[in-house]
Amino acid sequence: MFPFTYTRPTSTPDALAAGASGGRYIAGGTTLVDLMRQTVERPDSVVDIAGLPLGGITATRGGGLRIGALVSMSDAARHRLVRTAYPVISQALELSASPQLRNMASIGGNVLQRTRCTYFRDVTAACNKREPGSGCAARGGWNRTHAILGTSEACVATHPSDLAVALIALDATVHLAGVDGARRVALGDFLLPPGTTPDREHDLRPGELITAVEIPAHPRPLSSGYLKVRDRQSYEFALTSAAVVLHIADGVIRTARVAAGGVGTVPWRLHAVERELVGRRPSPPLWERAARHAADGARPLTHNGFKTGLLERTVERQLRTVGGLR
Repeated sequence: MFPFTYTRPTSTPDALAAGASGGRYIAGGTTLVDLMRQTVERPDSVVDIAGLPLGGITATRGGGLRIGALVSMSDAARHRLVRTAYPVISQALELSASPQLRNMASIGGNVLQRTRCTYFRDVTAACNKREPGSGCAARGGWNRTHAILGTSEACVATHPSDLAVALIALDATVHLAGVDGARRVALGDFLLPPGTTPDREHDLRPGELITAVEIPAHPRPLSSGYLKVRDRQSYEFALTSAAVVLHIADGVIRTARVAAGGVGTVPWRLHAVERELVGRRPSPPLWERAARHAADGARPLTHNGFKTGLLERTVERQLRTVGGLR
């Protein structure tokens, strides 16, 4: 770990000023500290924002939900409003990490966490995300856990957040604050696929800070859930995952939102699956037919071709669970 200065501002304006001067924000530290130990991240200044008033979970007008960026994963997962209105969020959080990490990690930090690609975390390996222009060792290396959707010649690393998959399915937005003011960005636009600039992972301007995540109101009744498939049941990152959100009224699927994790360079919205579902009556054949589109556009690598079929089965299983017809 390289030397750095440490500050702990007591107000949001002071924190933003420190961030605008080049400081790196830290809350729970469950990602940044690891990366600093591995010398992947080498900040000159660390700004501890854990004491800022960015907590709280509140209902918004019409039935939406606002979750403060510094709410811990554990507190969000067990909150009554989250569990009753959007169980897909609680399930994604509880499947994300060990209890110890969930007690420390924040909602804002979870969305911003960086990939677990072993080549990204090995400073001796070529990685365009860590060092632009150096190459991507994963493309010709061991890439079993890497992405099949949203990849580019420059990067094939998966986005690691389970929570972000659920939030993408719920059309969430992030609230941002900076020295130039506040703004809101849809999470689907905020997290960026690699393209030719994999080092630019999100639409976060210099010094900006996530202050909250907001889920808009959704029509009721609403059924939702999260399924994660991994190599082992204990704390592990997803090989595939599926967040499913369905509004079924009068026996017809009125709205459907489906997103996948473990397979994309960002949490991946499955629009083709959604189109197959909307306007139809739930049935086992419908789940199977819709799930066949889960891997549309996939570009498997040498060792992860199994993910296409696994993703289809994961989506079908979760459609059956959330849709209520097995």
